Amino acid sequence: MKAIASNVIKSLGPGAVLTCADNSGALEFRVIHIIGKGGKHGSRAEAGIADLVSASVIKGNATYLKKPCRVVIIRQKAMMRRANGMRIKFEDNAGIMLNEENLPIGTEVKGAMAREVVERFVKVGGIASRVV
Repeated sequence: MKAIASNVIKSLGPGAVLTCADNSGALEFRVIHIIGKGGKHGSRAEAGIADLVSASVIKGNATYLKKPCRVVIIRQKAMMRRANGMRIKFEDNAGIMLNEENLPIGTEVKGAMAREVVERFVKVGGIASRVV
């Protein structure tokens, strides 16, 4: 996974609820596991913007309901700091579904997306309506 230049605050742990920001058929996710992040003994692994998580669909289309899927986080409420000193935060926690090759399942993204996601997942940036 490619590194990003921003100092992302990791604020979403297992059990966090994300809204679905694409048109894949899901409406809400619950984070199960953070992919590629192993915490030391006694600590929880947490995720932030542009991190890949395994999540379960808790609201939405019956084909995806209660099944694990790969989700990339595109927005988070916690403030993060970019390398140029600018601080940014969003009004909700949101993610979009990916397949096994890290390609988006939906065809368009509702709302804004952080620039750090496009740096790490280039194909996801192709369906973004706005990149902040």
